[in-house]
Amino acid sequence: MKFEAMFQPIKIGNVTIPNRFVMCPMGNNFANTDGKMSERSIAYYEARAKGGFGLITFEATVVYEQAKGGPRKPCLFSDDTVGSFKAAIAACHQAGAKVSIQLQHAGPEGNSKVTGYPLKSASAIPASVKTEIPEEISTEELYRLIEAYGDAALRAKKAGADAVEVHCAHGYLVSSFISERTNKRQDEFGGCFENRMRLARLIIENIRKKAGKALAVICSINASDDVLGGQTPQDAAAVASYLEKECGVDALHVSRAVHLHDEYMWAPSALHEGFSANCVTEIKQAVHIPVITVGRYTEPQYAELMVEEGRADLVAFGRQSIADPNLPQKAKDGKLDLLLPCIGCLQGCVPHMFKGEAITCLVNPLVGREMELFPAEQKKDVAVIGGGPGGLYAAYICALRGHNVTLYEEKEKLGGNMRLAAYPPGKGCINGMICGYINNCKAQGVKIETNTPATPELIREKNPDAVIVATGSNPLVLPIPGIEKAVHAADVLEGKVKPGKRVLVVGGGMVGCEVADFLGELGHQVSIIELRSELGADVIPEHKKFLMKELKEYQVEGITGAKVTGFYEDGVSYVLEDGTEGRVENMDSVVLAMGYRNHEVLSEAIKDIVKEVVVIGDAVRARRALDATDEALKAAITCGSIPCNFSVTWTFTWT
Repeated sequence: MKFEAMFQPIKIGNVTIPNRFVMCPMGNNFANTDGKMSERSIAYYEARAKGGFGLITFEATVVYEQAKGGPRKPCLFSDDTVGSFKAAIAACHQAGAKVSIQLQHAGPEGNSKVTGYPLKSASAIPASVKTEIPEEISTEELYRLIEAYGDAALRAKKAGADAVEVHCAHGYLVSSFISERTNKRQDEFGGCFENRMRLARLIIENIRKKAGKALAVICSINASDDVLGGQTPQDAAAVASYLEKECGVDALHVSRAVHLHDEYMWAPSALHEGFSANCVTEIKQAVHIPVITVGRYTEPQYAELMVEEGRADLVAFGRQSIADPNLPQKAKDGKLDLLLPCIGCLQGCVPHMFKGEAITCLVNPLVGREMELFPAEQKKDVAVIGGGPGGLYAAYICALRGHNVTLYEEKEKLGGNMRLAAYPPGKGCINGMICGYINNCKAQGVKIETNTPATPELIREKNPDAVIVATGSNPLVLPIPGIEKAVHAADVLEGKVKPGKRVLVVGGGMVGCEVADFLGELGHQVSIIELRSELGADVIPEHKKFLMKELKEYQVEGITGAKVTGFYEDGVSYVLEDGTEGRVENMDSVVLAMGYRNHEVLSEAIKDIVKEVVVIGDAVRARRALDATDEALKAAITCGSIPCNFSVTWTFTWT
């Protein structure tokens, strides 16, 4: 498919963007603690510019010293940081991209422990139950802040930025003024619509005054707050029109939600691309300036349609640009079979961001570590044992570095346990990730041998220089009487076992709940029994909201705080925390979903055959897929590594 609309240039203000692919601003914690862009930051943005994104938007940049939301936020409230921004912008320009810097005051979503100052907001209304109550920012301080935005924009211009983006969304400071839900002021910044928009208008006016019209001004706004009393799409359309007509902004970046309902901010896999499209369309109809849409876009097909139909002008790819920095180039080259899609797992990006740690990515653990990837100084014959996500990724990176790689998988299909994770509702994108890994391995010349158990004899015969053991894990089977009568969740998901009408799932973590969801959708009557005090205790909050809603719809019954003491043909016996004994009976089948245990018997047997043996992922200990791919990257980078003082710069294309 040709993406003719997405590869058309477009003007934002006086700036010509070479295509419609936008990398949206995302906190990453790659910056230095002094607010400067680090070498790591520069490499991160440069990689996305080289990957073909037409507009690169630097993450929320602090404009006001008292509002620094985390220890590693980039800052433009001082001239000292301008040079580092200049270097990052120059790297992006060299790759052909334009650069916008998002300017932000975190407001009630800030971090007083970092700044040493209390949180500020339009009114003393907390962002959530987990955050402290902010102070109502004084009128006097607001006017100082307005000047600070203009000063920051001028510094952005001096650094070479093509545009700035004023953050007016997600409940941050400016957003707290725009929404009636959070603005209860009685001064010139509260009450009527005009007053609630005053802060945004004065900020934009000050930016224009200090930076001039050569610097394009974009505003990010909420299409909807997704909370009662918050901004609606109709309110957002009025805001958009005002920003165009009264404030003269050059473009709008339309996002969605506040942190109280962040499932629509950090959209898990249950939400598909373009889930906010209708809201964006309403805003697009209200203005004549370019509109950028965002909302879990992964592949470019629907993005092309949005632009082609005039429902948006540019499309921002957030976490997808983390998962695969080369999305635009792959679309242009017709190589989307090599795309590594974001799977909405929310394991390495958002949680790390909020903890003040450098983000990572299950799909692409190389994010933020682009500078660490070099060709191997010594080319080796590498054997990778196991075709799960860790093994596939290790094989890919080893081959990318120039090693001769053979991957051995004892089963017919690749993907390990992760392949089965794609079966439950809302998780189909996981299969896309596995296919992406497989295709990239093949493109890099990895030899893949399925139905081939790795034995010491095989290793002795092949005589590789290095072995990466990624044999994964097997279902946990505890020594409970009668447990052999149960069937395994994997066999149910693959259709190897017909579970009958009434099914009991033993284990109410993520795997158990998703199996229950899978069976409930198919019309089975499902119950879950779980040792912990709640179902889905290990499920990420954003995904859990959708999962629990599904379980409720399918009338899945849950017994929590229950230790299973015996398995029977038609159920189990259990004991509660208070000692009460019980039994679940009259089930057609009992399904085991009690977790996994590492499966690794090879490394010790071959340590005298191969000098370099590394064990990664679940083969070490059953954990998250994030840990598996992270360790895969480390193993692949250190295999045949080169000295740290290697001075040549290498460019890798992820194809």
